[in-house]
Order: sequence, then C-alpha cells, then structure tokens
Amino acid sequence: MPVAHFMAQANAHYYATRDPLGAAGDFTTAPEISQMFGELVGLWLADLWLRAEAPARVHYVELGPGRGTLAADALRAMRAARLEPDIHLVETSAALRAKQAERLPDAHWHDGIETLPETGPLLIVANEFFDALPIRQIVRTSDGWRERVVIQGSDGFVAAPGPLPMDAAVPEALWSAAEGAIFESSPASTAIAADIAARIADQGGAAILIDYGYSGPAIGETLQAVKRHEYADPFAEPGERDLTAHVDFAALAEEGRGAGLRVFGPATQGDWLHGLGLAARATALVKAAPERAGEIAAARDRLANPAQMGQLFKALAFVAPDWPEPEGF
Repeated sequence: MPVAHFMAQANAHYYATRDPLGAAGDFTTAPEISQMFGELVGLWLADLWLRAEAPARVHYVELGPGRGTLAADALRAMRAARLEPDIHLVETSAALRAKQAERLPDAHWHDGIETLPETGPLLIVANEFFDALPIRQIVRTSDGWRERVVIQGSDGFVAAPGPLPMDAAVPEALWSAAEGAIFESSPASTAIAADIAARIADQGGAAILIDYGYSGPAIGETLQAVKRHEYADPFAEPGERDLTAHVDFAALAEEGRGAGLRVFGPATQGDWLHGLGLAARATALVKAAPERAGEIAAARDRLANPAQMGQLFKALAFVAPDWPEPEGF
C-alpha cells in the first residue's frame, strides 16, 4: 500500500489505543514541557481578540489537543484578559478525550472541523497536529518518479518504489533530482488547512499552526517513528509507534492565501515565543517560585533555544482580512 495509507492506518490505531504523552509515553510536546507555552498561545489569541474589538461570541478550537494541557493553560491566560470562549476540541481518540475531559469538562468534542459552529469567530490552535497527518512519498528511480509503497520484505515491512509513474505529482523544479531522491507532500494537511482557512474567511478569527518543518517544495525524506522517546523504524510494529513527518509550511500558507486570508510566518518557535514575552514570563514564574528557577530556565531553553525546539519548530498564522495584525511575526 502507499506510504500515506500505511501512515494513516498506523497512526489511527496508535492514537486510538493509548495516551502517548509524557515520561511514561513515547514523546513530550511543548505544552507538557512548561505552562509558559500554552499561556503565551492564549495571550496571543486574547490580544488579537481585544484589538478586533472583542466580539461577543467566539470559539476556541484546538486540533489534536493531546491531554488538554495547552488548552487549559491558554484558556487560563485568556480569562485574565476577559476572554471566555466556548471550547471545541477536534479529537478522535477516546483515550485522549477522557484525559481532556478531566481538564476541560465544559468542552465540546468533534471528530472533524465540519461540525464546528458556523457562526462566530474561530480562534484555532494546531500544535504538533499536522506532523502526524499522512504524507505521500514519491521516489526518483531510473525510470522516473514513482510513489513509494510499503511491501512485505524478508524481515518485515519495507518501503519500495511502486509501479505507477508519478512525475506529474512532483514540482517541475525538482524533476532533475538524483536517483533515490524523495519528494514528500501531504494532501491531507493541505485539505485541512484549506478548510480552516475557508472557515476563518467566512466567520472571522485567526489560527496559529505550530509544528516542526520547512518551507518547500524540497527534496528529502522526513518520515520518522518514535517509541519510548527514541527514534525507531517507521515500518516496524505498525500501530505501536508514533509516525510523523516534517510539515511543509509553504504549502499550508498557500491555502491560507488562497482563501483570502492574511498569512504571517512561518517564524521560528524561538523567535515567536521571545516576541511574545517568554523571557518576562519565565522571570515572573521564578519570582513566584524561586526554588523552581533551574526547572523554569531549562524549560525556557528547551522551548526556544535554536539547538533544541527553537529553530526546527515554527509558527504560521492565518488571520481574517478584517482582523488586526498579530504579534510575534
């Protein structure tokens, strides 16, 4: 089957059957590292809302909200700014919905964005959501470009070129890449970005998309698996490992512009968080709890240091045409 189908089915089982986050799980996301991350996301949204003349009915929407940690921190920061939106979580995992309900008992849950409210501005957050969506891989062979498929090898599943020509699916600028080169795209990601953009264009509001990735099109394989905080073979034990790939922010941005939105970024996560006041927030937390100074400094570093999450992770914003320009970009 195509790599995209393999990834989709493996991740569907993976997320449906466990809470993968934290020290006891397979990976840790920015909201689990420090409350500062979610608080600054919430303040970013609240600032936009205030400068948009504080519309009365607004909806907080999070895609793939994990344990609900980011939402809880963001909503606490929003309440300090007098913003108390309705809460909508797009989540298909029963295991994770249960965790989210512990923190956010007043939330409304959705299997997809099509059931979100159709009136009122949307404040949409997607943190490490797009990286888990399936990617298509197309590999350059001696006979041209072919979609990469997963087959049964002598020692388990492996990837190999498929039989059908796929030259038309590769940007012309990349056609001369060397044999063995891989081009990745994510039709699932661009479709969701287009749906988000259409909603914001129609209803008002903004979206902040945070993930690790690049601005394409580009050559390079980024599909990876993580298990117990270690990199693993992405084709072994399907459904038992978290499969992700780097996000093409240029492709997402194109969907926002196509819907008539203003698009900002991508900015590196480090620059974006520092622009929102990460250092000042860290200082305030240390003042309130001096005994945690080392822990807070380490969390700030992990979120924003270029050698850690600060450079690879990026933030991209979609903003409705009649909403103000956002901070941090």
